[in-house]
Order: sequence, then C-alpha cells, then structure tokens
Amino acid sequence: MMIDEIFTFSHDFLIAFFCIGYTAIILEFVIHVNKSAVALLMAVLCWLIYFVGDPQPLETSMAFLSTHLSDVSQILFFLVGAMTLVELIDSHKGFNTFIHHLHTRSKRKMLWIIAFLSFFLSAILDNLTTTILMISILRKLIPHKSERLIFSCIVIVAANAGGAWMPIGDITTTMLWIGGQVTTLTVIREIFLPSVISLLVPLLFYTIYLKGKFPKSEIDFRDEPLEPGAHLVFYLGLALFLFVPLFKWLTGLPPFMGMLISLAIMWIVTDIKHQRHEQRRHLRVPYILTKIDVSSILFFLGILLSVNALETTGILDGAALWMDQNIKSEAMIATLIGIVSAVIDNVPLVAATMGMYDMQAHPPDSPLWLMIAYAAGTGGSIFIMGSSAGVALMGLEKVDFFTYFKKISLPVFIGYILGMLFYVYVF
Repeated sequence: MMIDEIFTFSHDFLIAFFCIGYTAIILEFVIHVNKSAVALLMAVLCWLIYFVGDPQPLETSMAFLSTHLSDVSQILFFLVGAMTLVELIDSHKGFNTFIHHLHTRSKRKMLWIIAFLSFFLSAILDNLTTTILMISILRKLIPHKSERLIFSCIVIVAANAGGAWMPIGDITTTMLWIGGQVTTLTVIREIFLPSVISLLVPLLFYTIYLKGKFPKSEIDFRDEPLEPGAHLVFYLGLALFLFVPLFKWLTGLPPFMGMLISLAIMWIVTDIKHQRHEQRRHLRVPYILTKIDVSSILFFLGILLSVNALETTGILDGAALWMDQNIKSEAMIATLIGIVSAVIDNVPLVAATMGMYDMQAHPPDSPLWLMIAYAAGTGGSIFIMGSSAGVALMGLEKVDFFTYFKKISLPVFIGYILGMLFYVYVF
C-alpha cells in the first residue's frame, strides 16, 4: 500500500510539475527565461520524479528512458540534417534561382501561394521538413519579421493539414499506416477534403484581414549574385529532400536515416566543389553547422522527453481509457484527441489509442482510425506547441505562445471542427 501511495503521489507531482514548466514556456517573454532552459529542466526533473516514484527496478526504468531517448534522437538527427541542408542551400543563395517566380507585392496572393506550397509539399515530404524549408523561403520573400508573422503561422496550419491525408506526411498518419489501421488510398480519399477545409477557414479569414501590398522589395532576386554552385546545390537539395520518404519506402529504415544519407551526399558534393578555394569556406558543411540553431534542437529534446515521462507513467494511457469509458461517441473521442494534441505531443496519444482499440472491433479504414488520422494531424495547429512544425517555428522565428494564440488559434480551431463535421456527415 505504501508503494502504491508513493507511486500515486509521484504521478500527481509529475503532472503538477509538467503544468508549471509548460506554463513557464508559454510565459517566456514575461519571465524572460529561455524556453529551451525550461524544457531541459522539465525533462530531467520529470524523469527524476518518475525514477523516485517507480516501484520497478532501476534497470527497468532506465530501459524506458533509453527507448524514449532513441525515439527522440531520431527526430533531433532528422532536424539537424534538414536544417543543415536548408542553410547550405541558403548560403549558396540557391533559393534565388526560383524565388523571384514566387515574389509578389500582393499580400493576399502571397498568402495563397505560401499555403498552397506548404500543403502539398508537406504531403510529399513531412510537416517538419516543409516548415523548415518554407520559413527559409519566407525570409527571402518577406525580409521584415513583423510582416512575416501571419504567413509563418499559415505555414504551420498548411503543413499540418497537408501531412494528415498522406501516409508519409505526418508521423501519426504514418503510425496508423504502418500499424495497418489505415490504407493509402482510403486515407487520401477520405481525409483530403476535411484537411483542405481545416486550412481554408484560417486562410479565408486572413484573406479578408490582409489588405494592401508589401513595400517595394529592397532585394532584386534576379540581380543578386549567386554563389558558385548555387544551381547545383539548390536542385540537388530539393532532390535529396524528396529522396527521404522514397528511401524510407524502399528500405524500411526510419526517416532520419534518409535525411542523414542526404546530408552525407550533399557534404561530399560541396567538399569536392569547393575544396580548392579557401575563400569558399562559408559554403562548406563544417561552417554551416556553426549556424544551426542549437537552442531549438535542445528545446525539442526537452519538451519531447518531458512528454515521454508522462507517457511512461501511464498518465496518457489513463486519459485515453477515461475517454473511452465516459465518452461513447467515436467522433467526439477523435475530436478530443485532436484538441489534446494541441497541448501535448500527438504521437503518444495516437499510440495509446492504437493500443486501446481492438482491430477486430475496428478493422482497417474504419471511421475511428480515419478520424484519428485527421484529428491528430490537424489538431496540433490549434496551439503552437501542438506539433513538431509549431515547435520548429518557435525556434526558427522566435514566435511565442500568446502571439500565435491571439493571431490564429481561433480560426484554426473553427476550421478543425468544420473539417471533422464534414467527415462525420459526408463520409
């Protein structure tokens, strides 16, 4: 009984500490403490609380930590590879080879161009890679950060919506696809339109809200000189990004392996291209690695490990079980999973749901699985920390929780609900 009381107390203490840390991250610009520092502190202390309260042997608890660290490391290595490739293209001014075709002074036209590109690129790549790529393009198109905010937020909404309807576009849809809960053609056919609706609502809202034109650009992308090898690095970089999901499909290896081999290929090519020119050191990968935002990577590490601690204690499984026992509507359960995924990581939520529902009662392509694919993919856009794409935006553009919440959360929430209603009543 004493052990059970300690275990229950540690659960309560863990939840309380997680909420305090999460609040500190939200209030970063009020308390003036960097969110990465808070996330790392959360991660260590959450796991420390788990170790102290866990009645199992220390070796068992360490095995859980090692498993989660392995999963988180895959995301971090993927992020490092993607950020390096983008920085390498940018350092060669490779984006200037095509970016003038996207440039327009009309704010409304720019909004639709950015949303369209993000939505379909995310389906081919994934929402995290798409976010990193599109934010880099936006920095070229819209040099002033204040004018870039709405467009950056739309990238998150479009990338998450675009990833939901394609098996390789979002990690949760991929999990359901690999687990056999959904099949390729069905998830594309039935989730595509709800995903479009979830994007269209905030897109139409800001189409009405945005007026006028950008001031005449100070940069003429066509006249700005390119670095040696700019065309090669740009087209090879895009090909290598597209190669990542293909590599996963061909080999079955996790996506970070495809990203690492892509980085290795680009590293070799740029070394061969620039090795004889000392003045081109800034175009080679060792220099590019010094420009990577390590703070963002550490924030990812901290926040994901903190959520993993909640998952390991069974808190997330318990929440999923409570919903199953108290909410009879499958549509409502899926909708709530999407809303909860706006606060904590959608991966453990979907994993818990997959374990909670039997495949015999809910066979492949049943409405429950398809609604969860939609909800987990698009629900994370409601709050900025609800998806890896949103977390990446926090690091890359320093967008805080309240700014995102005030600017875009309400139209995103309305779009999310309308997309779910469309699925329920049409399919």
